[in-house]
Amino acid sequence: MPKRPFLWIDAFTDRPLAGNPCAVVLDADDFDVATMQAIAKEMNLSETAFVMQSHVADFRARYFTPAEEIPLAGHPTIATAFALLESGWLRPADGVTTFSLELQVGPISVDVIAKQGRVQAIVMSQKKPEFLAIYDPQVVMPIFGLRADDVMEGQPLQTVSTGTPQLMIPLRGHEVLRRLHLDIDGYRAFRKASDFFSPHLFCLQGATAAGDTFARHVGVPPDTFEDPFTGSATGGMAAFLWHYGLILSPTFVAEQGHWLNRPGRATVEVVGPANDIESVRVGGAAALVLKGEIVL
Repeated sequence: MPKRPFLWIDAFTDRPLAGNPCAVVLDADDFDVATMQAIAKEMNLSETAFVMQSHVADFRARYFTPAEEIPLAGHPTIATAFALLESGWLRPADGVTTFSLELQVGPISVDVIAKQGRVQAIVMSQKKPEFLAIYDPQVVMPIFGLRADDVMEGQPLQTVSTGTPQLMIPLRGHEVLRRLHLDIDGYRAFRKASDFFSPHLFCLQGATAAGDTFARHVGVPPDTFEDPFTGSATGGMAAFLWHYGLILSPTFVAEQGHWLNRPGRATVEVVGPANDIESVRVGGAAALVLKGEIVL
């Protein structure tokens, strides 16, 4: 029977059983799309990563939710890099080691920051942000069990993509985030007619004193109801905040997952001026939970 090694990694945390879990399957070159999708559904995590050889980068990876492929994602990228390190495919030097990773949206750059042989952080550079469709709060907010006036005053609801389009929904604070309640049928109909992959609801208040933002990211089955930490959406959120002048510094700390008892944290840097952002860098730690083999 074909066997493939895999590692279960928690991303955007420095300890197991926090942050966002991702299964990383190595040596996946001969898996077809149907097999990868079936494995992702079997793992039943928000995403599963498949690592393979690349002709244009150091490595290639494809990411699947239980329902579909996602072109770029943050926590699978952090998890993939950590899995490559744990498996010996990458050997970091002290300081910064950079490698390229081919995704469905093209190659991206990933930095591994290490000290005395220990990985301190993994930082991905996301694509140049695109600011896409704007939506009416009167239509959108009831889908999430919220009101139009729960939106951060004067701010749009807009799809932003740094590789994967995510609907940015800026809210007034934690109290609003706690009231979030998804109308599943309404959401499915709305998403089908929209330009985004998933919604990101956030506010300018960390879950802890160390954080600058806090977010919730929801979905519908067979995908997970709520993602503990979403790196690609954090990138889109950062671009949104910088573009609309909602943050004074292009670097900040994003927090997510605390209300799920899976606290996650990322350092975020927006590169470029607000009216012409070049990239967004999103980084965090990771922790190994288990190693195994997939037997098919």
